[in-house]
Amino acid sequence: MVKLSIAQRIGIGLIIIVTLGLLLSRPVIHLLTESWWFNAVDFAEVFWTRMTWQVGVGAIALLSYGALLWGNVAIASRLTRYNTYIVLHELGLHHYVRHVPALVRTLIVVLAVNGGVIFGQTAWETTLKFLNSTPFEYTDPIYSRDIGFYLFDLPFYQQIHGWLLGLLFWCLALSVTLYSLKGAIEPDRGWQYALRGGSKVHLSLLLAAIALLVAAGFWLQRYSLLYSSSGVVFGAGYTDVNAQEQAYWIMTVATLVLAGLFIGSLWRVSLAIPLYGCGVYLVALIVLTGFYPQFQQRFIVEPNELAKETRYITYNIDFTRRAYGLDDVVRQDYPAENQLDRATLDRNASTIRNIRLWDYRPLLSTYRQLQEIRLYYSFKDVDIDRYTLDGDYRQVMLAARELDYSQVPAEAQTWVNQRLKYTHGYGIAMSPVNVVTSQGLPRLFIKDIPPVSSVDLTVERPGIYYGEDTTNYIFTGTTTEEFDYPRSDGNALTTYSGLGGVPIPSFWQRLAYAYDFNSIKILISNYFAPTSRIHYRRTISDRIHHVAPFLQLDRDPYITVIDGKLKWIMDAYTVSDRFPYSQPLARSVTVSAAASPDVAHGGVNYIRNSVKVVVDAYDGTMEFLVVDETDPVLATYRKIFPGLFTPSADIPPGIKAHFRYPVDLFKAQAQIYSAYHMTDPEVFYNREDLWDVPTEQFDGQPQRMEPYHIIMQLPEGDQEEFILILPFTPVNRSNMIAWMAARSDGDQYGQMVLYSFPKEGLIYGPSQIEARVDQDPVISSQLTLWGQEGSQVIRGNLLVIPIERSLLYVEPIYLQAETGELPELKRVIVAYGDQVVMTETLEASLTEIFGASSTASPDTPADSATSSPDETGEEAIAPDPTSAADPPAPALPENLTDLAEALSTTYEEAQTALQQGDWETYGEKQAELETLIQEFKQQVEN
Repeated sequence: MVKLSIAQRIGIGLIIIVTLGLLLSRPVIHLLTESWWFNAVDFAEVFWTRMTWQVGVGAIALLSYGALLWGNVAIASRLTRYNTYIVLHELGLHHYVRHVPALVRTLIVVLAVNGGVIFGQTAWETTLKFLNSTPFEYTDPIYSRDIGFYLFDLPFYQQIHGWLLGLLFWCLALSVTLYSLKGAIEPDRGWQYALRGGSKVHLSLLLAAIALLVAAGFWLQRYSLLYSSSGVVFGAGYTDVNAQEQAYWIMTVATLVLAGLFIGSLWRVSLAIPLYGCGVYLVALIVLTGFYPQFQQRFIVEPNELAKETRYITYNIDFTRRAYGLDDVVRQDYPAENQLDRATLDRNASTIRNIRLWDYRPLLSTYRQLQEIRLYYSFKDVDIDRYTLDGDYRQVMLAARELDYSQVPAEAQTWVNQRLKYTHGYGIAMSPVNVVTSQGLPRLFIKDIPPVSSVDLTVERPGIYYGEDTTNYIFTGTTTEEFDYPRSDGNALTTYSGLGGVPIPSFWQRLAYAYDFNSIKILISNYFAPTSRIHYRRTISDRIHHVAPFLQLDRDPYITVIDGKLKWIMDAYTVSDRFPYSQPLARSVTVSAAASPDVAHGGVNYIRNSVKVVVDAYDGTMEFLVVDETDPVLATYRKIFPGLFTPSADIPPGIKAHFRYPVDLFKAQAQIYSAYHMTDPEVFYNREDLWDVPTEQFDGQPQRMEPYHIIMQLPEGDQEEFILILPFTPVNRSNMIAWMAARSDGDQYGQMVLYSFPKEGLIYGPSQIEARVDQDPVISSQLTLWGQEGSQVIRGNLLVIPIERSLLYVEPIYLQAETGELPELKRVIVAYGDQVVMTETLEASLTEIFGASSTASPDTPADSATSSPDETGEEAIAPDPTSAADPPAPALPENLTDLAEALSTTYEEAQTALQQGDWETYGEKQAELETLIQEFKQQVEN
């Protein structure tokens, strides 16, 4: 062996120290920056609670792991202290004998650290929920345990059990290895006598301890039967309760007996009795937990399944409805009498006024063409909300104009521009759901940069530093001004004045972030000042999730204007997969099981929208607002993090006015309710009345209908309100069977009502209405003709509008040039009873069916008398061929040849105007095209 000099040893020691320092420095620095971030967002208590419990639980696990492993190795080493490593000598590896103790110590340290770190990271939350558990105040039907036991206590017991069992197996493995290497295990003496003396006592006690833990595992396994998926429904069935549970009890006792046999062997020379016991034990395990339940299921349950399983089906229905908040759904009959007339429509003018003619998908394309202003701005999606504007309660659609730095010209994509200059988006676009301009474009209530408003709603702080698509980190408060928004004479600049971001006033803080973010520029840039701040985690979902990872977030936050400020609202859910007898979303018994919503994944079988998170778009401040004070899961988290949540009583009215029932939650509840509206166990077993979500046409393809918002008055209501609606159809049928509504306004927030149609009559479903539209010769030929003239026909959402005791169907039709991305609303289809009509406006379609209104229509010129001109320069009114504002119709060619030439010329002129961004001319040419197409059609038919 080569001996090292003192200098060499010191050098190696320094290298090891430096290496360890570099390895540990990154997590330490990251921990430091994490503490700064949590302090900046005013949730330092959350950070330190999590860190304290992670470190505390991990330290206890590490010490326990290390102590037990070290203790067992010490016992084995002491019992074999006079033995040599005979196996290594026999293999010619005697040179390595002196390294074995160091290797064993290293292995113990590695196992202890690994066990402590993993347990600390995974068990801190389970431990805190166990210590702060909240009862549900009702029990399961099998063991009479409070439901809180299954959500908070049982996971803790199972985690501790699994951790201890793994630890004892490692103790056994290390001890057996050490005994084997030192020849303390002698196979040549026979398997009954291979162990003797102290090694036999040691290993027997370890095996007895493992057997005791296995017995505890069987005892805990009984409770897991309430999540069984082997029966006719989810949860413990007849076989589980009358065979599987008995098997677990017997195996618990059998395992305790086996542990006694190992302990009893301490006073015997041979291990024959406990080893024979292991063989009998394995046979019993296979028979009792395998064959016996299968035998009972096949020969006792299946021939009499309904009679045997009725009790358990009832449990499944009851607990599933409770877990998804469906036990409070109010059911009412809805006669669908088809008694609509003009007087009824006039009485429900607010409902008619707020029928959504703009589908969010084509509207997003339109917003992008008209209001992105510059390439580096982007609208990610369009949100739906309601506001009281100029004293009128209206449904609107709006989108936030975020910054897309990737669209900045490549030559301008420098570090300074990315981190210091292009820091934020700017403003929003907002339009009513049902009003269009004479060019078929949306009328904008709020538009342009800086924001211009035509209603009594203004955006006073339009900067968007935090949003749905802001992924990069930036700096504010530097010595260079930020780009604010473009102007015709140059760019407007600004200096951030909010409290968002983490202050980095000193060199040492910049050094920490330079190391954490792997960017030397943060350290050497001369633009930083004592007022500088770093903004990161700017995406709404990432920001919220980092503070509260235990909340499951909705897929789509929505932007609001509250007191002149832009604020995001994100729905957050408390979920669990531990609710007894509750059907998991991923195993829904309906045909729409494959359409599980994004709000819940895997085996989630309990969900509550207990929290709404409000995030300021300018400074990123977060408010976790409680909207369900009765949720025991949230109550437990509120005990753990007392400073995180704001009670519902303290929510400002201005914020509460924009709460809306979550679409993703509604979809999950609808998926479950489509089967669990059946409360009779026999009907449920036979699947006699399964429902499904209807389909509709979009972009030429059938797709599952999504819930939609509408302002309307419920049959039992006394005023219009903001409601989320979804129709149901029977499985494999197209007629409607019911519709469900979730309320969002005031004290009625969260209430759900189901309206059932009479089963003896036919109520048209959305796909049947779509089919009737396709079968109408006038409508279908017009849509076909448009599709053949270089345009794409887009059929928007088909909306089923309940009005008093009748149903109205409305579907908007959009036209989009093949070479452009500017869909225009051109027609509105209305279906009622046996009538289907398509005209240029909703009011014209209603007039054709019900006659003229005695009051001013919301989309006539009277409604827009106080509006400002839209971006085309014309009054923002719905297109009306009889309006005095329309230009006189041009003279039309009198033969097909001239008509075809005029069509071609007008189309080319329209495309030229589109490419030049001349929306006024483009709108005029589109109107001329429609007139020419109608004339062409008439001449062909004649």
